Amino acid sequence: MELIINTPDQEKVVVSAADKGKVLDKQEFKAKYEQAEKLLPNIDKLLKINNFKLTDIKNIKVNDKGESFSALRIGIATANALGYALNIPVTNLKGESEEFKKYKFNLVKPKYNKKPNITTPTNQD
Repeated sequence: MELIINTPDQEKVVVSAADKGKVLDKQEFKAKYEQAEKLLPNIDKLLKINNFKLTDIKNIKVNDKGESFSALRIGIATANALGYALNIPVTNLKGESEEFKKYKFNLVKPKYNKKPNITTPTNQD
């Protein structure tokens, strides 16, 4: 089984379970400013609904491009951490990864469409 994590923007997150390129099930949920709090519980929900265990995941694909700095970072960090913990490959949606043979695991790096905006805008009167 393949886990797909897609955090395309600040508003929506999609997690899917797939097998041989066919989506078996997906959870789509709103998570504005709550991606970190909602992502892992929804992955767990997806697995339980489909009677999967973490050990059934053989690889993880994650969206590595997008507008939202935080949402993208949370999705990628979660995918990389799960991949490392389960000792399984992590790739972007196209199947590409940054492989670190020294550590014997794959890693996906984010590719931002614009500069991160992670501070409160200043009032310029």
